[in-house]
Amino acid sequence: QVQLVESGGGVVQAGDSLRLSCAASALPFSSYAMGWFRQAPGKEREFVAGISWSAYSIRYADSVKGRFMISRDTRDNAQKTVFLQMNNLRPEDTAVYYCAASRIGGAAPIAGYDYWGQGTQVTVSS
Repeated sequence: QVQLVESGGGVVQAGDSLRLSCAASALPFSSYAMGWFRQAPGKEREFVAGISWSAYSIRYADSVKGRFMISRDTRDNAQKTVFLQMNNLRPEDTAVYYCAASRIGGAAPIAGYDYWGQGTQVTVSS
């Protein structure tokens, strides 16, 4: 059974940084694109960042460009983990952050993901 487990969330102040991790299991990780989404209270879930299996294709939401960076280790025998480095956090970044995996491995899709994690809470105070 495929599992995606997020970690690294927490409570920080505006301007601080956090690094989220997503560990995958029972998934052909090297052939899947990975993405991060978030959902704030009372709002719909939104795309944050995506990365193709090779890491050659990367996409960000406009709201996080220049502040967030998605990455994955593409080396052979690397851990099946995708990261989201979040810098210069703002109160509007407060949300539950979800990791997702897509069979469309060669792209960094903004929708149509196949597997989802349970989420990790990020709270940014002003």
